[in-house]
Amino acid sequence: MSITTDFHVHTAFSGDSDAPMEEMIQQAIKKGLTHLCFTEHLDYDYVPDPSDPEVDFSLDTPNYQNTFLQLKEKYQSKIHLGFGVELGLQPHLKNAYTDYLKAFDFDFVIGSTHVVKGIDPYYPSYYVDKTEIEVYESYFQEVYENVKAFSDFDVCGHLDYIVRYGQNKDKFYKAKEYRELWDAILKIILDNGKGIEINTGGIRKGLQDTHPCTWIVNRYKELGGEIITIGSDAHKKEDLAADFTKATQVLQSCGFSYYTVFSKRKPEFIKL
Repeated sequence: MSITTDFHVHTAFSGDSDAPMEEMIQQAIKKGLTHLCFTEHLDYDYVPDPSDPEVDFSLDTPNYQNTFLQLKEKYQSKIHLGFGVELGLQPHLKNAYTDYLKAFDFDFVIGSTHVVKGIDPYYPSYYVDKTEIEVYESYFQEVYENVKAFSDFDVCGHLDYIVRYGQNKDKFYKAKEYRELWDAILKIILDNGKGIEINTGGIRKGLQDTHPCTWIVNRYKELGGEIITIGSDAHKKEDLAADFTKATQVLQSCGFSYYTVFSKRKPEFIKL
């Protein structure tokens, strides 16, 4: 495995995972990872779907930080651990997230779009009476509005996340058909000096490609993009570093000879 860093990982501090942090660390060491960055969910103003009313994407950050620091010290000779967060972006949350990030010394921040106008496309109810084109366009437009409103993140997470849950997944999806929107999104990201991730989580959900798909990664590179992290989006230990062979293929096919890690929110480039 060429890639030895996983920079998108969730544990029981995230509302959709039960994985103990120490078990994730032990599994990462077994798999030969050199770096593991926890990116626990924080989604302010997340409205649960009626089918899943108990879901909670708040984050007890002080408890998360204390546990992390204890384990970082315990395993410091075996693996480099990162203290990160995945923010669920919505345009009106700019000030709230700005204040939040001032309060904690994160190594890495992902900015992700999990909801469209307050609704999470994870749930089937989102797709009722909508065509696939309408669904995808509305999501990509929301990504655009989010990155235009807020830029205090390091990479933009799983850019075409919506495809993971669409009725046909990526069977008919062609990112280049939305080129105008993608160029607008990527140019804002680049103008703000931020990066993107290659997220392999969708492959476990039946996708043929990564998030974002190869076409978008290639377009990012064409526009001058350099910062690119790799993450499994694991919520359990078995999925750590899953499908990183595919991530390596995407990087190489798009002309990347390196990938990125972060410490204290500063990028470092690692050769493939």
